[in-house]
Amino acid sequence: MNSPARLLMPVAVVLAAVALVGCSSDGSSQSPAGAASPGAAAGTTVNVGLQEWAVVPESDSVPAGDVTFAVTNDGPEDIHEFVVLRTDLDAGALPTGDNGAVDEEGGDMTVVDEIEDVAVGSSQDLTVSLDPGHYVLLCNIYDEDEQEAHYQMGMRINFTVE
Repeated sequence: MNSPARLLMPVAVVLAAVALVGCSSDGSSQSPAGAASPGAAAGTTVNVGLQEWAVVPESDSVPAGDVTFAVTNDGPEDIHEFVVLRTDLDAGALPTGDNGAVDEEGGDMTVVDEIEDVAVGSSQDLTVSLDPGHYVLLCNIYDEDEQEAHYQMGMRINFTVE
């Protein structure tokens, strides 16, 4: 005849297995695959290369929320900057001044944030909170000596936040 303790043994083994699957070694709860864990760092990181004459993000869209742009100036020669603008205008249709640089005070757009003077070979991060919508990523440097507006030279790209 089976004793009550012997009948409960399989139940105890199943409960122990469930407990091990549901917890990590540090005692924190595990989330199902693909789900964010409570307390996990939220946000998205987008690597961006700046070069003569392009802004090259690894992705042209991200989900809304905190976005970190990891920006590197790939050169080969010029200092660049990285500007995030919110606008409904196409990247090539932003209002410019007489020198060809974007008029950041112009209507129909809002400067979200920027990194100024990124030297060749260096990297900087910019973290911003972005709502769904259309954005433009650009370099808005005007080089007086060379009479070059980096925006006009092609350093701009449309970017979507979903």
